[in-house]
Amino acid sequence: MKIGWIGCGTHASQMLLPQLLRHDVELAALCDVDGAALARAARQFGVCAAYADHRDLLAHPGLDAVGMAVGPAAHHAIGLAALAKGLPVFMEKPPGGNLAQAEELLAASERAGKPLVLGFMKRWSIGNRIAGNIVRGGEFGPVLGFYGSYMTAPTYFRGAVDYSGFFLHHCVHYMDLPAFLAASPIREISARKVESGPGRLLMHIALGFDSGAIGTVVMGTVQSRGTPMEFIQVMGDHRRLEVRNVIDVTYYRDPAFKTQDLGATLSGAEDALTWSPNFTAAANEDVKGYHALLEVTLKAFRGEAADAPTIRDGVTAMRHLETLRRQVEG
Repeated sequence: MKIGWIGCGTHASQMLLPQLLRHDVELAALCDVDGAALARAARQFGVCAAYADHRDLLAHPGLDAVGMAVGPAAHHAIGLAALAKGLPVFMEKPPGGNLAQAEELLAASERAGKPLVLGFMKRWSIGNRIAGNIVRGGEFGPVLGFYGSYMTAPTYFRGAVDYSGFFLHHCVHYMDLPAFLAASPIREISARKVESGPGRLLMHIALGFDSGAIGTVVMGTVQSRGTPMEFIQVMGDHRRLEVRNVIDVTYYRDPAFKTQDLGATLSGAEDALTWSPNFTAAANEDVKGYHALLEVTLKAFRGEAADAPTIRDGVTAMRHLETLRRQVEG
């Protein structure tokens, strides 16, 4: 499969493209308006066809699909152009700068009959993936509650305070992930906020799910990115899953009290199970989930069955995000 890629910044060249090329694909052409970034990526990945204009890349002969990581407005415009040419598309989230643009991309994908896959890699981060598999495996039972905490620093807010980047690039993940882990669509959202200073926002967001489950998400810009930033808990009846920083998973069941039992041991059927990755192994693993996400993306591009997050999921996330923004921003 020959892939054309648009956007050669740090995220693409260090996170997405290295994982894409672990699969059986050819990176046939690159595009970026920044000539220096384009030249670096072309050298890094050995690509001869390098374009400054996305229209030239879309005209490159023999492309089977297009990937991009270029920002909300360009995702919308270039996504429409690629789909109009009949090319399957992968794009980083968000799918446009607002719900209306996401809906336009959905309509374009349906007209073209081609998939548009979104970069909701948190579904595929290894800890979240394990948790999701347990929830769907049958033993866990109905999900009763969800808790998520995702923090970042106020890096977007030098000069005039504008939370758009925080909402579109960070918060949008948690307009998608809770429904995936709770195995039920989000039905309602209610948010409260506190601001300790310009660019320092903290939100507590109450969620209601179609299944009847309830949830809380805490997000904000009041913590250093040098500290642990993310925690997830999925609550069932005498079952609980906890994921710390997308890699450490603990599955709590219903163990007996042990302190008064002289014969106490550990039971594989009752006691907690834990998993952490082995970072000392010489393996090209991607715990953040990009490799797995791109694997299912390529399956979707080939017309195979794939549970990749699509533009329809993106429209749902953007609808929830706009509800959140109305409540927080007024």
